[in-house]
Amino acid sequence: MATDYDDLRPEVKEAQEQSLEALQTANTPGPVSATLELDEGDALDSDVPAGEIIAEELVVDVIPQRADEFTCSSCFLIRHRSQSARETNGKLYCTECEA
Repeated sequence: MATDYDDLRPEVKEAQEQSLEALQTANTPGPVSATLELDEGDALDSDVPAGEIIAEELVVDVIPQRADEFTCSSCFLIRHRSQSARETNGKLYCTECEA
C-alpha cells in the first residue's frame, strides 16, 4: 500500500478546520467601529503629562548661507570654510566626514 507522506494527518486536518471555523464565526469589529475607537482614543485628555498643549505655529527666521560657509556634500550640514577638508569635482567635504 502506497503512503502519501506529504498528506496531513487526520487530527491536524480537523484542528485546522476547527480553527478556520472559529475565525469565520468570531465577532470581529467592522472597519467603522475600529475607526470610531481610534478617534475616541485620539482625544486630548486633561491629564497630559507634559503639561499644557499650546497650538501655536513655530516661527523661525531663515538666514541664507553666507559667503564664508559651505554645504558639505556628505552630511549636508552648513559649515564654516575653515572646516573644509577637501574639494572634489566642485563638491566640498567637511573635516568630520573625512575623518
